[in-house]
Amino acid sequence: MSQFTLLGSRRFGPLFATQFLGALNDNVYKNAVVIFIAFALADRSGIDSNLLVVLAGGVFILPFFLFSATAGQLADKFDKAWLIRWVKLGEIAIMSLGACAFILESVVLLFTVLMLMGAQSALFGPLKYGILPQLVELSELTGANGMVQMGTYISILLGTILGGVLIAVSGYGVFLVTIAVLLFALSGWYASRFIPRVGAAEPGLRVDPNFPARTWQLLRYCYRDPTLFLAIVGVSWFWFLGATFLSLVPGYTRDLLQGNEHVATLLLTAFSVGIGIGSLTCERFSHGRIELRLVVVGILGMSLFALGLYLLGEPATDGDQLLDAAAFLGYWQHWLVLLGLTGIGLFGGLYIVPLYTLVQYRAAADHRARVIAANNVLNALFMVLSALVTMALIGANAGIPLIFGLIGVMNLLFAVFILARLQPLRATLGRLERYLPGTVR
Repeated sequence: MSQFTLLGSRRFGPLFATQFLGALNDNVYKNAVVIFIAFALADRSGIDSNLLVVLAGGVFILPFFLFSATAGQLADKFDKAWLIRWVKLGEIAIMSLGACAFILESVVLLFTVLMLMGAQSALFGPLKYGILPQLVELSELTGANGMVQMGTYISILLGTILGGVLIAVSGYGVFLVTIAVLLFALSGWYASRFIPRVGAAEPGLRVDPNFPARTWQLLRYCYRDPTLFLAIVGVSWFWFLGATFLSLVPGYTRDLLQGNEHVATLLLTAFSVGIGIGSLTCERFSHGRIELRLVVVGILGMSLFALGLYLLGEPATDGDQLLDAAAFLGYWQHWLVLLGLTGIGLFGGLYIVPLYTLVQYRAAADHRARVIAANNVLNALFMVLSALVTMALIGANAGIPLIFGLIGVMNLLFAVFILARLQPLRATLGRLERYLPGTVR
């Protein structure tokens, strides 16, 4: 069965729709809040808008540190499909509160809802990736993960664009955003009702609310399996790279390419579509296996295109006016920028899907959701590290092309790290032995 055929199946289609609508809603709300605060509320609140925007990102990520361990325990203790439905009901309640926050124009309430949305996403992550191996055959797992990754990045892109477009509608922005987020929340809950029940992985598990201790225990559990832990680190590295590139694109567009907001959207679209294409392509090369050689191809390809953007430097443009998308594409150098970002995304998709699949397969069935939760904690940590590294480099007056180049070099060093330590990859590339014959190669 092809990965596209999976979309029409009862086993996978409802889960895909649920996760797509959830990611879409997160980003519609988050971007609408950022723009609403920056352009409408910052002056009234007396707080610097840039500070509020940075704070918004931190508020959304914080729950992944606070609740991931508990989320993993709950996902292993209860039927994941049943729990997904309750999480989606919670999203409806949260978005109802979000509608009130917009109407009341309350910064505190907007940020409270943003944190609740982060908590809801932290709860949903272990459920989404934990239930997938229970819904599809092993031979379909790579394709299903490719579809999920493609759907995630396309929904992030669409949500970011839609949130900005709706909130900017003069006189009706708040109304349109509130209707949209409530509609997406209701649709996500409705789709979740069709996800098949799978039973509890470990119904006797005692849920420990002490999240620092449980998080540390989960990370130690993963560390005991070097292959599993390094696959998790590999996934988190992808989020480090993705967060870095996404954070640099707006400034790169405005300051170096002299493009307006539509050009920034075009570049983000190229990056996201590239990830989608790469994620979907994994199935074609995998033939029902977990094809770890794609990880090597992906990491080398990302470095190649990142270094290409560094060598491209600052493409020359005429005049001081910001270019719209049509004028931007009138310069051949800008097509190389588009190619570079698309290439980074495409090879990123090839890189991430086999690693996610390996994490799911390697984790014991009764610990799978908790392993995904530990992965989410590291993902959040690596995204915070991305922000700190980027701010430090910008503070040291490093230009954005130079940062692209440094990221490319760091990625090559990480490739050496992965190749030296991830036994299935080393065994495959050296043709010394096969790991899980017929399954992983």
